[in-house]
Amino acid sequence: MEHFYTLQGEGIYAGCAAYFVRLAGCDVGCHWCDVKESWTYSENQMMDIASIAELATGSGAKIVVITGGEPSIYDLTLLTRALHEKGLRTHIETAGAHPLKGDFDWVCLSPKKFLPPLPEYYSVADELKIIVYNKSDFAWAEEHAEKCRKPAQCMLQAEWGEKEKMYPLIIDYIQEHPEWRMSLQTHKYLEIP
Repeated sequence: MEHFYTLQGEGIYAGCAAYFVRLAGCDVGCHWCDVKESWTYSENQMMDIASIAELATGSGAKIVVITGGEPSIYDLTLLTRALHEKGLRTHIETAGAHPLKGDFDWVCLSPKKFLPPLPEYYSVADELKIIVYNKSDFAWAEEHAEKCRKPAQCMLQAEWGEKEKMYPLIIDYIQEHPEWRMSLQTHKYLEIP
């Protein structure tokens, strides 16, 4: 769908320079999704792997974040291989709805209620990022954290439209459960991609 060089805006790597490859296509369909235009794809959005790897390398990035849409729809083996051959770290942000195909240095699992993650993701997740839309999401977050391998980094992130209401609840929750951390969508505050 798009590719760009920016700063990672959220999660453990927030603030790090990263080249983003946003893949089109999503069958998860979160109602709060801020990139709904990524849900569908067309033939004119195709780009060859070598070009993506060259653009990422040329940007000066050391990290390439593959996101979506839902990137686990695709077999990303050839893309991650090409990026590794260029000396780049590969990160994925996924709901884990489909089998993971590719070699990733960092897996950010962000499970969604609309299409739950496959069990295999709990053993490979380096980061668990839960979107907090309402109070019941804290219990849901704990259910997923219990399934993750240790030491997965556990992050709580307010759904952007509910952030003013959820921030105080997240702060209180983290103070009571210090194994969790807060993820802020800093790219939205900075108004960068």
